[in-house]
Amino acid sequence: MTIRVLIADDQELVRSGLRMMINAQADMEVIGEAEDGVQAVDLARELQPDVCMFDIRMPRRDGIEAVRLLAGPTVSVPVPIVVITTFDLDEYVHGALKAGARGFLLKDAGPDLISQAIRSAANGEALIMPAITLRLLDTFKDSQPAPPAQPVEPLSAREEKILLTVARGKTNTEIADELHVSLSTVKSHLASIMQKLAARNRVEIAIWAHETGRVPPSQ
Repeated sequence: MTIRVLIADDQELVRSGLRMMINAQADMEVIGEAEDGVQAVDLARELQPDVCMFDIRMPRRDGIEAVRLLAGPTVSVPVPIVVITTFDLDEYVHGALKAGARGFLLKDAGPDLISQAIRSAANGEALIMPAITLRLLDTFKDSQPAPPAQPVEPLSAREEKILLTVARGKTNTEIADELHVSLSTVKSHLASIMQKLAARNRVEIAIWAHETGRVPPSQ
């Protein structure tokens, strides 16, 4: 099944490079391009892509606001969005993930990591560049406006372990291998965690784990 991708960046050269990288993948196709945030939101609603790739700094509407409109807490059917930018400022990372993005990459990530992020987003998973992950922990800790919400019922010991692996950016397959359980078991626990935390996706699970101090700084 081909993953239909919408890309948005105000630089034509960047869009061209992303288009070539994505179209070179056998299971992906760029179905639209936007040069600003307003056009990005309009095209996403019109074309209904499987995954969007948005820059942060765009004219008329920035990438974070575009993410919020398409994948924010008030959106009933959020669009999977990967933010890709030249700037790895902490407020951009935190803002994009809080707005609903399912991944955060720098533009020098390379075709392998970009295609992996797209596939992860399409599968309901999340990918953040490893170089950004460690800094992200301190960002979450220092930017809490209020204590994070508590789960409707306590997480089990197994769910706590899976929570930590999700917060470290592991895929379902990697979690199954690390914890020596089946994929179906991982998916079942993830569904339970999301229900208990009222989370809609893996990114919200990871944010909650970071904000509650469950992820040690060394990870």
